[in-house]
Amino acid sequence: MIDPALSDELDSVPHYDRFATVDEITAALTRLAGDHPGVASLRRVGSSALGEPILCLTVGDGPRHALVGAMPHPNEPIGGLTVIHLATRLCEDAGLRASTGCTWHIVGCLDPDGTRLNEGWFAGPFTKAHYGRHFYRPAGDEQVEWTFPFAYKRAYFDRVTPETLALMRLIDDTRPAFMTTLHNAEMGGAFFYLNRPVPALQSVLKALPGRYGVPLHAGEPEHPSVRTLEEAVFLTPRMEDAYDYIEALGEDPVAQIAGGASDSYAARYGTLCLAAELPYWREPAAGDRSPAGISYADLLGAHAADLRESFAVLDETLSAVSADLATRSPFIRASRFFVPFVEGMAATARHRAEAPESDRPATVAERRSCHDTVHSVRLRFGGMLLRALEGELAIGNGTPAIRTRARVLSETYAAWCAEAEAGTPDETIPIGHLVAIQYGGILAGAAHA
Repeated sequence: MIDPALSDELDSVPHYDRFATVDEITAALTRLAGDHPGVASLRRVGSSALGEPILCLTVGDGPRHALVGAMPHPNEPIGGLTVIHLATRLCEDAGLRASTGCTWHIVGCLDPDGTRLNEGWFAGPFTKAHYGRHFYRPAGDEQVEWTFPFAYKRAYFDRVTPETLALMRLIDDTRPAFMTTLHNAEMGGAFFYLNRPVPALQSVLKALPGRYGVPLHAGEPEHPSVRTLEEAVFLTPRMEDAYDYIEALGEDPVAQIAGGASDSYAARYGTLCLAAELPYWREPAAGDRSPAGISYADLLGAHAADLRESFAVLDETLSAVSADLATRSPFIRASRFFVPFVEGMAATARHRAEAPESDRPATVAERRSCHDTVHSVRLRFGGMLLRALEGELAIGNGTPAIRTRARVLSETYAAWCAEAEAGTPDETIPIGHLVAIQYGGILAGAAHA
Protein backbone atom coordinates (compact mmCIF):
# COMPACT_ATOMS: atom_id res chain seq x y z
CA MET A 1 0.00 0.00 0.00
CA ILE A 2 1.13 3.57 -0.69
CA ASP A 3 0.71 5.92 2.27
CA PRO A 4 -0.46 9.52 1.72
CA ALA A 5 2.94 11.10 2.39
CA LEU A 6 4.61 8.94 -0.25
CA SER A 7 1.75 9.56 -2.64
CA ASP A 8 2.28 13.32 -2.28
CA GLU A 9 5.97 12.88 -3.06
CA LEU A 10 5.15 10.89 -6.17
CA ASP A 11 3.07 13.81 -7.38
CA SER A 12 6.20 15.99 -7.30
CA VAL A 13 7.74 14.15 -10.27
CA PRO A 14 7.50 16.30 -13.41
CA HIS A 15 6.88 15.33 -17.03
CA TYR A 16 9.91 14.43 -19.13
CA ASP A 17 10.18 14.04 -22.89
CA ARG A 18 13.71 12.62 -23.01
CA PHE A 19 16.39 11.00 -20.86
CA ALA A 20 19.27 12.97 -19.35
CA THR A 21 22.77 12.79 -20.79
CA VAL A 22 25.91 12.40 -18.70
CA ASP A 23 26.71 16.10 -19.03
CA GLU A 24 23.16 17.08 -18.01
CA ILE A 25 23.27 14.87 -14.91
CA THR A 26 26.66 16.25 -13.91
CA ALA A 27 25.49 19.83 -14.42
CA ALA A 28 22.36 19.25 -12.33
CA LEU A 29 24.23 17.76 -9.37
CA THR A 30 26.92 20.44 -9.58
CA ARG A 31 24.27 23.16 -9.56
CA LEU A 32 22.53 21.63 -6.52
CA ALA A 33 25.78 21.52 -4.57
CA GLY A 34 26.45 25.16 -5.41
CA ASP A 35 22.93 26.31 -4.57
CA HIS A 36 22.68 24.44 -1.25
CA PRO A 37 25.96 24.84 0.67
CA GLY A 38 25.83 23.24 4.09
CA VAL A 39 23.14 20.84 2.88
CA ALA A 40 24.84 19.23 -0.12
CA SER A 41 28.41 18.66 -1.21
CA LEU A 42 29.88 17.14 -4.37
CA ARG A 43 33.03 15.06 -4.49
CA ARG A 44 34.86 12.86 -6.92
CA VAL A 45 34.82 9.22 -5.82
CA GLY A 46 36.56 7.65 -8.80
CA SER A 47 37.24 7.69 -12.52
CA SER A 48 35.91 5.81 -15.51
CA ALA A 49 38.14 3.70 -17.72
CA LEU A 50 38.47 6.68 -20.08
CA GLY A 51 39.20 9.14 -17.27
CA GLU A 52 35.74 10.65 -16.74
CA PRO A 53 35.19 11.81 -13.13
CA ILE A 54 32.61 9.78 -11.19
CA LEU A 55 30.89 12.21 -8.84
CA CYS A 56 28.85 11.70 -5.68
CA LEU A 57 26.48 14.27 -4.20
CA THR A 58 26.07 13.91 -0.42
CA VAL A 59 22.90 15.44 1.03
CA GLY A 60 21.78 15.73 4.65
CA ASP A 61 23.22 14.53 7.93
CA GLY A 62 20.94 11.74 9.12
CA PRO A 63 22.32 8.93 11.35
CA ARG A 64 21.84 6.25 8.67
CA HIS A 65 23.45 6.23 5.24
CA ALA A 66 21.63 5.61 1.97
CA LEU A 67 23.52 5.02 -1.28
CA VAL A 68 21.91 5.52 -4.70
CA GLY A 69 23.79 4.87 -7.94
CA ALA A 70 22.38 5.52 -11.40
CA MET A 71 23.20 3.70 -14.62
CA PRO A 72 25.40 0.79 -13.57
CA HIS A 73 24.18 -0.51 -16.94
CA PRO A 74 24.51 2.34 -19.43
CA ASN A 75 21.50 1.37 -21.56
CA GLU A 76 19.23 1.91 -18.51
CA PRO A 77 18.89 5.70 -18.20
CA ILE A 78 15.72 6.13 -16.14
CA GLY A 79 17.94 6.42 -13.08
CA GLY A 80 19.67 9.54 -14.36
CA LEU A 81 16.44 11.52 -14.11
CA THR A 82 15.50 9.77 -10.88
CA VAL A 83 18.68 10.84 -9.08
CA ILE A 84 18.27 14.42 -10.29
CA HIS A 85 14.73 14.53 -8.90
CA LEU A 86 15.71 12.76 -5.66
CA ALA A 87 18.66 15.09 -5.10
CA THR A 88 16.56 18.17 -5.90
CA ARG A 89 13.79 17.23 -3.48
CA LEU A 90 16.24 16.38 -0.70
CA CYS A 91 18.13 19.64 -1.15
CA GLU A 92 15.02 21.79 -1.26
CA ASP A 93 12.85 20.12 1.41
CA ALA A 94 14.27 19.96 4.93
CA GLY A 95 11.21 18.08 6.11
CA LEU A 96 11.77 15.33 3.56
CA ARG A 97 15.45 15.06 4.55
CA ALA A 98 14.53 14.75 8.21
CA SER A 99 11.78 12.21 7.57
CA THR A 100 14.18 9.81 5.86
CA GLY A 101 16.65 9.86 8.75
CA CYS A 102 19.46 9.39 6.24
CA THR A 103 22.57 10.95 4.92
CA TRP A 104 22.20 10.41 1.17
CA HIS A 105 25.06 9.59 -1.18
CA ILE A 106 23.93 9.95 -4.79
CA VAL A 107 26.09 8.92 -7.75
CA GLY A 108 24.72 10.48 -10.92
CA CYS A 109 26.20 7.99 -13.38
CA LEU A 110 28.26 4.90 -12.56
CA ASP A 111 29.28 4.20 -16.18
CA PRO A 112 29.72 7.51 -18.01
CA ASP A 113 31.78 5.98 -20.85
CA GLY A 114 29.11 3.43 -21.70
CA THR A 115 26.25 5.87 -21.19
CA ARG A 116 27.68 8.25 -23.79
CA LEU A 117 27.52 5.39 -26.30
CA ASN A 118 23.75 5.14 -25.70
CA GLU A 119 22.91 8.83 -25.85
CA GLY A 120 21.94 8.58 -29.53
CA TRP A 121 18.51 7.25 -28.52
CA PHE A 122 17.92 9.27 -25.31
CA ALA A 123 15.89 11.97 -27.09
CA GLY A 124 13.86 9.54 -29.21
CA PRO A 125 12.15 8.61 -31.34
CA PHE A 126 11.31 5.88 -28.83
CA THR A 127 10.87 3.00 -31.22
CA LYS A 128 12.46 -0.39 -30.73
CA ALA A 129 14.38 0.02 -33.98
CA HIS A 130 15.89 3.38 -33.00
CA TYR A 131 16.70 2.06 -29.53
CA GLY A 132 18.45 -1.05 -30.84
CA ARG A 133 20.36 0.84 -33.51
CA HIS A 134 21.93 3.13 -30.87
CA PHE A 135 22.21 0.50 -28.12
CA TYR A 136 25.37 -0.31 -26.20
CA ARG A 137 26.00 -2.55 -23.22
CA PRO A 138 29.53 -3.48 -22.13
CA ALA A 139 30.91 -7.00 -22.17
CA GLY A 140 30.23 -8.82 -18.92
CA ASP A 141 33.71 -8.32 -17.53
CA GLU A 142 33.41 -4.55 -18.13
CA GLN A 143 30.04 -3.99 -16.39
CA VAL A 144 29.84 -2.31 -13.00
CA GLU A 145 27.35 -4.84 -11.63
CA TRP A 146 29.27 -7.91 -12.88
CA THR A 147 32.81 -7.01 -11.83
CA PHE A 148 32.91 -7.12 -8.04
CA PRO A 149 35.40 -9.67 -6.66
CA PHE A 150 34.06 -13.20 -6.88
CA ALA A 151 35.45 -16.60 -5.97
CA TYR A 152 33.36 -19.77 -6.02
CA LYS A 153 34.30 -23.31 -7.02
CA ARG A 154 36.18 -22.94 -10.35
CA ALA A 155 35.20 -19.30 -10.82
CA TYR A 156 37.58 -16.55 -9.77
CA PHE A 157 37.33 -12.89 -10.71
CA ASP A 158 39.42 -9.96 -9.52
CA ARG A 159 39.64 -7.73 -12.63
CA VAL A 160 37.65 -4.97 -10.92
CA THR A 161 36.87 -2.11 -13.29
CA PRO A 162 37.67 1.48 -12.27
CA GLU A 163 33.96 2.26 -12.06
CA THR A 164 33.33 -0.75 -9.82
CA LEU A 165 36.27 0.24 -7.62
CA ALA A 166 34.66 3.65 -7.10
CA LEU A 167 31.41 2.02 -5.97
CA MET A 168 33.28 -0.45 -3.73
CA ARG A 169 35.10 2.38 -1.98
CA LEU A 170 31.86 4.29 -1.50
CA ILE A 171 30.15 1.24 0.01
CA ASP A 172 33.09 0.69 2.37
CA ASP A 173 33.17 4.37 3.29
CA THR A 174 29.45 4.77 4.01
CA ARG A 175 28.42 1.26 5.13
CA PRO A 176 24.90 2.04 3.94
CA ALA A 177 21.75 0.83 5.67
CA PHE A 178 20.06 1.07 2.27
CA MET A 179 21.43 0.90 -1.25
CA THR A 180 19.92 0.85 -4.70
CA THR A 181 21.61 0.78 -8.07
CA LEU A 182 19.04 2.00 -10.57
CA HIS A 183 18.19 -0.46 -13.32
CA ASN A 184 15.46 -0.87 -15.86
CA ALA A 185 14.35 -3.41 -18.43
CA GLU A 186 12.89 -2.82 -21.92
CA MET A 187 9.63 -4.70 -22.36
CA GLY A 188 7.31 -6.76 -20.17
CA GLY A 189 6.06 -5.72 -16.75
CA ALA A 190 7.60 -4.07 -13.73
CA PHE A 191 9.40 -6.16 -11.13
CA PHE A 192 11.74 -5.69 -8.21
CA TYR A 193 14.70 -7.36 -6.53
CA LEU A 194 15.36 -7.34 -2.78
CA ASN A 195 18.32 -9.03 -1.13
CA ARG A 196 16.11 -10.14 1.77
CA PRO A 197 12.38 -10.42 2.38
CA VAL A 198 10.71 -7.27 3.72
CA PRO A 199 6.93 -7.91 3.46
CA ALA A 200 5.85 -4.35 4.25
CA LEU A 201 8.20 -2.95 1.61
CA GLN A 202 7.13 -5.59 -0.90
CA SER A 203 3.52 -4.39 -0.59
CA VAL A 204 4.55 -0.84 -1.45
CA LEU A 205 6.70 -1.93 -4.38
CA LYS A 206 3.88 -4.00 -5.88
CA ALA A 207 1.46 -1.08 -5.59
CA LEU A 208 3.69 1.53 -7.26
CA PRO A 209 3.45 0.37 -10.91
CA GLY A 210 -0.33 0.06 -10.78
CA ARG A 211 -0.59 3.74 -9.86
CA TYR A 212 0.64 4.45 -13.40
CA GLY A 213 -1.02 1.62 -15.28
CA VAL A 214 2.17 -0.42 -15.60
CA PRO A 215 1.49 -4.17 -15.22
CA LEU A 216 3.44 -6.33 -12.81
CA HIS A 217 5.71 -8.83 -14.52
CA ALA A 218 4.23 -12.34 -14.65
CA GLY A 219 6.48 -13.76 -17.36
CA GLU A 220 9.87 -15.43 -17.33
CA PRO A 221 12.39 -14.39 -14.64
CA GLU A 222 15.69 -12.96 -15.87
CA HIS A 223 17.40 -16.22 -14.92
CA PRO A 224 15.87 -19.59 -14.00
CA SER A 225 17.79 -19.65 -10.71
CA VAL A 226 15.97 -16.55 -9.43
CA ARG A 227 13.72 -17.17 -6.41
CA THR A 228 10.31 -15.48 -6.09
CA LEU A 229 9.37 -13.71 -2.85
CA GLU A 230 5.90 -12.85 -4.15
CA GLU A 231 4.31 -11.60 -7.34
CA ALA A 232 6.86 -9.46 -9.25
CA VAL A 233 9.24 -9.31 -6.27
CA PHE A 234 12.29 -11.54 -6.46
CA LEU A 235 15.19 -12.37 -4.21
CA THR A 236 18.27 -10.75 -5.70
CA PRO A 237 20.14 -13.49 -7.56
CA ARG A 238 23.48 -14.61 -6.18
CA MET A 239 26.23 -15.53 -8.61
CA GLU A 240 26.78 -18.69 -6.57
CA ASP A 241 23.20 -19.79 -7.30
CA ALA A 242 23.59 -19.00 -11.00
CA TYR A 243 26.84 -21.00 -11.04
CA ASP A 244 25.21 -24.03 -9.43
CA TYR A 245 22.24 -23.87 -11.80
CA ILE A 246 24.40 -23.69 -14.91
CA GLU A 247 26.66 -26.44 -13.60
CA ALA A 248 23.66 -28.72 -12.94
CA LEU A 249 22.66 -28.34 -16.60
CA GLY A 250 26.03 -29.70 -17.65
CA GLU A 251 27.23 -26.35 -19.00
CA ASP A 252 30.38 -24.43 -18.05
CA PRO A 253 29.52 -21.69 -15.51
CA VAL A 254 32.92 -20.05 -15.86
CA ALA A 255 32.13 -19.16 -19.47
CA GLN A 256 28.92 -17.36 -18.47
CA ILE A 257 29.78 -15.69 -15.16
CA ALA A 258 32.20 -12.80 -14.68
CA GLY A 259 32.31 -11.22 -11.21
CA GLY A 260 29.95 -10.53 -8.36
CA ALA A 261 27.38 -7.76 -7.88
CA SER A 262 27.12 -4.73 -5.62
CA ASP A 263 24.47 -6.24 -3.32
CA SER A 264 26.72 -9.21 -2.53
CA TYR A 265 29.57 -6.85 -1.69
CA ALA A 266 27.35 -4.67 0.53
CA ALA A 267 26.01 -7.72 2.40
CA ARG A 268 28.96 -7.50 4.80
CA TYR A 269 27.38 -4.34 6.22
CA GLY A 270 23.84 -5.74 6.50
CA THR A 271 22.67 -3.38 3.76
CA LEU A 272 19.12 -3.66 2.44
CA CYS A 273 19.46 -3.61 -1.37
CA LEU A 274 16.73 -2.84 -3.90
CA ALA A 275 16.60 -2.85 -7.68
CA ALA A 276 13.55 -1.74 -9.65
CA GLU A 277 13.28 -3.17 -13.18
CA LEU A 278 10.91 -1.11 -15.32
CA PRO A 279 10.02 -1.40 -19.02
CA TYR A 280 10.10 1.38 -21.62
CA TRP A 281 7.18 -0.04 -23.61
CA ARG A 282 3.79 -0.92 -22.17
CA GLU A 283 2.89 -4.58 -22.67
CA PRO A 284 -0.58 -5.54 -21.33
CA ALA A 285 0.15 -9.26 -21.79
CA ALA A 286 3.06 -9.01 -19.31
CA GLY A 287 0.70 -9.64 -16.40
CA ASP A 288 -1.66 -12.11 -18.10
CA ARG A 289 -1.62 -15.45 -16.29
CA SER A 290 -4.32 -17.08 -18.44
CA PRO A 291 -3.46 -20.21 -20.47
CA ALA A 292 -1.67 -19.56 -23.77
CA GLY A 293 -2.86 -22.73 -25.53
CA ILE A 294 0.63 -24.27 -25.58
CA SER A 295 2.58 -26.38 -23.13
CA TYR A 296 5.41 -24.73 -21.24
CA ALA A 297 7.81 -27.37 -22.54
CA ASP A 298 6.85 -26.65 -26.14
CA LEU A 299 7.13 -22.91 -25.52
CA LEU A 300 10.65 -23.30 -24.14
CA GLY A 301 11.60 -25.59 -27.01
CA ALA A 302 10.46 -23.03 -29.56
CA HIS A 303 12.19 -20.30 -27.57
CA ALA A 304 15.45 -22.24 -27.64
CA ALA A 305 15.14 -22.67 -31.42
CA ASP A 306 14.54 -18.92 -31.93
CA LEU A 307 17.54 -18.05 -29.79
CA ARG A 308 19.68 -20.60 -31.56
CA GLU A 309 18.67 -19.17 -34.95
CA SER A 310 19.53 -15.65 -33.79
CA PHE A 311 22.86 -16.85 -32.44
CA ALA A 312 23.69 -18.51 -35.77
CA VAL A 313 23.23 -15.24 -37.67
CA LEU A 314 25.32 -13.23 -35.22
CA ASP A 315 28.01 -15.88 -34.85
CA GLU A 316 28.37 -16.39 -38.60
CA THR A 317 28.79 -12.64 -39.06
CA LEU A 318 31.33 -12.23 -36.27
CA SER A 319 33.33 -15.29 -37.33
CA ALA A 320 33.47 -14.11 -40.95
CA VAL A 321 35.01 -10.73 -40.06
CA SER A 322 37.12 -11.59 -36.99
CA ALA A 323 40.38 -12.00 -38.90
CA ASP A 324 39.93 -8.59 -40.55
CA LEU A 325 39.03 -6.47 -37.52
CA ALA A 326 41.55 -3.69 -36.89
CA THR A 327 40.23 -2.36 -33.57
CA ARG A 328 39.14 -3.56 -30.16
CA SER A 329 36.26 -1.10 -29.99
CA PRO A 330 33.71 -1.37 -27.16
CA PHE A 331 31.22 -2.72 -29.71
CA ILE A 332 33.58 -5.50 -30.80
CA ARG A 333 34.43 -6.46 -27.23
CA ALA A 334 30.73 -6.52 -26.32
CA SER A 335 29.86 -8.58 -29.41
CA ARG A 336 32.53 -11.14 -28.63
CA PHE A 337 31.01 -11.53 -25.16
CA PHE A 338 27.30 -11.49 -25.95
CA VAL A 339 27.16 -13.59 -29.12
CA PRO A 340 28.31 -16.75 -27.28
CA PHE A 341 26.07 -15.67 -24.39
CA VAL A 342 23.05 -16.07 -26.69
CA GLU A 343 24.11 -19.64 -27.42
CA GLY A 344 24.17 -20.27 -23.66
CA MET A 345 20.66 -18.83 -23.34
CA ALA A 346 19.45 -21.21 -26.04
CA ALA A 347 21.06 -24.21 -24.34
CA THR A 348 19.49 -23.30 -21.00
CA ALA A 349 16.02 -22.99 -22.57
CA ARG A 350 16.46 -26.36 -24.28
CA HIS A 351 17.44 -28.06 -21.01
CA ARG A 352 14.50 -26.48 -19.22
CA ALA A 353 12.12 -27.71 -21.92
CA GLU A 354 13.19 -31.27 -21.14
CA ALA A 355 12.67 -30.94 -17.37
CA PRO A 356 9.62 -32.77 -15.92
CA GLU A 357 8.31 -29.62 -14.23
CA SER A 358 7.90 -27.98 -17.65
CA ASP A 359 5.08 -30.39 -18.50
CA ARG A 360 2.32 -27.89 -17.76
CA PRO A 361 0.33 -25.22 -19.61
CA ALA A 362 2.19 -22.00 -20.41
CA THR A 363 0.65 -18.63 -19.62
CA VAL A 364 0.13 -15.73 -21.98
CA ALA A 365 2.68 -13.73 -19.97
CA GLU A 366 5.29 -16.46 -20.32
CA ARG A 367 4.72 -16.66 -24.07
CA ARG A 368 4.97 -12.88 -24.43
CA SER A 369 8.11 -12.84 -22.27
CA CYS A 370 9.83 -15.43 -24.47
CA HIS A 371 8.93 -13.52 -27.64
CA ASP A 372 10.18 -10.24 -26.14
CA THR A 373 13.46 -11.84 -25.10
CA VAL A 374 14.16 -12.98 -28.65
CA HIS A 375 13.39 -9.51 -30.02
CA SER A 376 15.61 -7.96 -27.35
CA VAL A 377 18.52 -10.27 -28.18
CA ARG A 378 18.26 -9.51 -31.90
CA LEU A 379 17.88 -5.75 -31.56
CA ARG A 380 20.49 -5.33 -28.83
CA PHE A 381 23.26 -7.58 -30.05
CA GLY A 382 22.55 -7.22 -33.74
CA GLY A 383 22.64 -3.44 -33.29
CA MET A 384 25.97 -3.55 -31.46
CA LEU A 385 27.52 -5.83 -34.05
CA LEU A 386 26.39 -3.46 -36.80
CA ARG A 387 27.96 -0.55 -34.92
CA ALA A 388 31.17 -2.58 -34.63
CA LEU A 389 31.29 -3.16 -38.39
CA GLU A 390 30.41 0.44 -39.16
CA GLY A 391 33.23 1.54 -36.89
CA GLU A 392 35.66 -0.55 -38.91
CA LEU A 393 34.35 0.94 -42.14
CA ALA A 394 34.62 4.45 -40.66
CA ILE A 395 38.37 4.08 -40.15
CA GLY A 396 38.84 2.79 -43.67
CA ASN A 397 38.97 -0.92 -42.88
CA GLY A 398 36.53 -1.88 -45.61
CA THR A 399 37.73 -5.36 -46.45
CA PRO A 400 35.44 -7.45 -48.68
CA ALA A 401 34.35 -9.54 -45.71
CA ILE A 402 33.50 -6.53 -43.55
CA ARG A 403 31.66 -4.73 -46.36
CA THR A 404 29.66 -7.80 -47.31
CA ARG A 405 28.77 -8.80 -43.77
CA ALA A 406 27.77 -5.26 -42.82
CA ARG A 407 25.37 -5.12 -45.79
CA VAL A 408 23.84 -8.56 -45.13
CA LEU A 409 23.48 -7.99 -41.39
CA SER A 410 21.92 -4.59 -42.04
CA GLU A 411 19.24 -6.22 -44.21
CA THR A 412 18.58 -8.93 -41.61
CA TYR A 413 18.49 -6.35 -38.85
CA ALA A 414 15.88 -4.31 -40.68
CA ALA A 415 13.67 -7.40 -40.88
CA TRP A 416 14.21 -8.09 -37.18
CA CYS A 417 13.20 -4.53 -36.32
CA ALA A 418 10.05 -4.75 -38.41
CA GLU A 419 9.10 -8.01 -36.73
CA ALA A 420 9.71 -6.63 -33.24
CA GLU A 421 7.66 -3.52 -33.84
CA ALA A 422 4.82 -5.44 -35.50
CA GLY A 423 4.52 -7.94 -32.66
CA THR A 424 3.20 -5.54 -30.04
CA PRO A 425 1.94 -1.95 -29.88
CA ASP A 426 4.83 0.50 -29.65
CA GLU A 427 3.26 2.42 -26.75
CA THR A 428 5.96 4.02 -24.66
CA ILE A 429 5.32 4.50 -20.95
CA PRO A 430 5.62 8.19 -19.97
CA ILE A 431 9.14 8.73 -18.67
CA GLY A 432 7.86 10.66 -15.66
CA HIS A 433 5.84 7.63 -14.58
CA LEU A 434 8.94 5.44 -14.69
CA VAL A 435 10.92 7.99 -12.69
CA ALA A 436 8.10 8.18 -10.13
CA ILE A 437 8.09 4.40 -9.64
CA GLN A 438 11.85 4.38 -9.06
CA TYR A 439 11.62 7.43 -6.80
CA GLY A 440 8.86 5.89 -4.73
CA GLY A 441 10.82 2.65 -4.43
CA ILE A 442 13.87 4.54 -3.17
CA LEU A 443 11.97 6.42 -0.47
CA ALA A 444 10.08 3.29 0.60
CA GLY A 445 13.29 1.24 0.65
CA ALA A 446 15.09 3.76 2.82
CA ALA A 447 12.12 3.89 5.19
CA HIS A 448 12.15 0.09 5.64
CA ALA A 449 15.92 -0.40 5.87
